[in-house]
Amino acid sequence: MNPVDNPFSPGAGSRPPELAGRDEVMELADIMFQRLLARRSIQPMVMVGLRGVGKTVLLRHMHDTAKRLGCEVIYAEATEGKKLPEILVSGLRKTLLALSLIEAAKDRARRSLGALKAFVAGFGLTVGDVTLSYDPTIGVADSGDLEADLTDILVEVGEAAAAANKAVVIFVDELQILEKQELSALIAAVHRISQEALPVAFVGAGLPQVLALAGSAKSYAERLFEYPRIDALSEEAAIAAISHPAAALNVEFEADAVSEVLRVTERYPYFLQQWAYCAWNIAPDSKKITWSDVLDATDVARGKLDESFFRVRYDRCTPAEKTYMRALAELGKGTHRSGDVADQLGCDTEKANQQRTALIKKAMIYSPAHGDVCFTVPMFDEFMRREIPDFVPRG
Repeated sequence: MNPVDNPFSPGAGSRPPELAGRDEVMELADIMFQRLLARRSIQPMVMVGLRGVGKTVLLRHMHDTAKRLGCEVIYAEATEGKKLPEILVSGLRKTLLALSLIEAAKDRARRSLGALKAFVAGFGLTVGDVTLSYDPTIGVADSGDLEADLTDILVEVGEAAAAANKAVVIFVDELQILEKQELSALIAAVHRISQEALPVAFVGAGLPQVLALAGSAKSYAERLFEYPRIDALSEEAAIAAISHPAAALNVEFEADAVSEVLRVTERYPYFLQQWAYCAWNIAPDSKKITWSDVLDATDVARGKLDESFFRVRYDRCTPAEKTYMRALAELGKGTHRSGDVADQLGCDTEKANQQRTALIKKAMIYSPAHGDVCFTVPMFDEFMRREIPDFVPRG
């Protein structure tokens, strides 16, 4: 098969050729944006799911939808080593500058840019013209308190948007990376713009621990947001994700080939793309991909995942943390009790919990319920067994 024509895209955050099985959440976002533009009440959204389920792809799709509908958009990704003001301020500046070009909102947006200048100065940031061209607005977003100042800034953006008869949508990915104080400030700011019915919407995405983190940061967070769960695809959607892009190029995935891809990938979107991509490149027939091609592709696909998708996370961990993960992997797929992991390690739960806490902070594992633990990356248990094949349980 010609690799130049390969339609599949296994890259991190890369949009697949067919965004199958996500119609419901995309429609939910589309309705939100249209209600926002009509100045009707909306509920902010946070998508939650494991690695590799396509949260970032959906967030980008929603970003493009909001932009196409005429909204001003801000896109940010939480990153280790960067504070929340730092990841937001560039998008806030760009949006306020765009609003300042609208005659009806010119004065209001300039006042908001002054508030942004005070906000930038208060947190020691430097962002282009914000530090040079606008006088700071005294008494707004200049307290040095993140929660109060971020709330002020989002209210300023909302009031400038209202004056311009525009709407703004803020997208933030990787929410679980934010510090508790930052997440608390963000939730409080989103709560305020919701209370004041300002034309600003928020859409976030993060790993499953975001649910607990948000609830811990602000008790009302569970009522403030919608939390659509993004999971593995249904069988029908997974088949479509593989078969339709190939069929569009007059290539057939044979039924047993599709079944094998679904079996080995557990229908997770990232892995579906990786297996279909490798099977396409391996297949000798230019018109069909067979079960045998998929079997041959499996070693290649696993090798690629082991050296990229899995290893980039594995290499961030200490030897003790890797041992903890290997003990968790020994218990098999799914959720397990922390005490059972400690038994595998041959130590008491309190000692094992030191590694558990560190791994939760690194977003390698999460706790879906008190005393439970699970990998945040699908199929990571299999990788750990390949990476450390000689682990001997002590329990």
